[in-house]
Amino acid sequence: MKTREMILTGIFAALTAVGAFIKVPVPVCPFTLQFLFTTLAGVLLGGKLGACAVGIYVMLGLAGLPIFAGGGGISYVLQPTFGYLIGFIAGAWLTGAIVHRGTLDMKRLFAGCFAGLMVVYAFGMAYYWAISKFWLGTPIGVKPLFIYCFVLAVPGDIALCIISAVLGKRLLPLTKKHFPHAAKTV
Repeated sequence: MKTREMILTGIFAALTAVGAFIKVPVPVCPFTLQFLFTTLAGVLLGGKLGACAVGIYVMLGLAGLPIFAGGGGISYVLQPTFGYLIGFIAGAWLTGAIVHRGTLDMKRLFAGCFAGLMVVYAFGMAYYWAISKFWLGTPIGVKPLFIYCFVLAVPGDIALCIISAVLGKRLLPLTKKHFPHAAKTV
């Protein structure tokens, strides 16, 4: 990794941590700006570095830094919402992989951002269901899971997808100009 790539990766890990503290309270799954920064990491850094930035954020939180929306520490893996954090890593990778394959246009940016969003929710909802059933002993039905972990949270994240795509369209040419190696990695 080059120094510039390390700096950008660290910046996005830090931005994701900051995004966890900007919360809008909704039942079950808190709405934060983490998704904005994880998606932008994929858009601006590419799949590999974007996922690396989010992975560093998750590892720091699991190491005990209270940088997740609900704290930190290794026991956080038993929280029902931990799956969203795993999804952030996969979503950043997929977003970057889609955005950085081919020409930069809004269609590709939207496709990457929304594909990443679907991955985040797939991981988050599956993990929530599994932890509720097997660890907490309070199984959640498919309908309540869909309502509380998707319907209530996704409108804000759809807006963040749009913001990420618009910011990506403006910032990606600058990233490629000033940090050409970071922008090429998928």
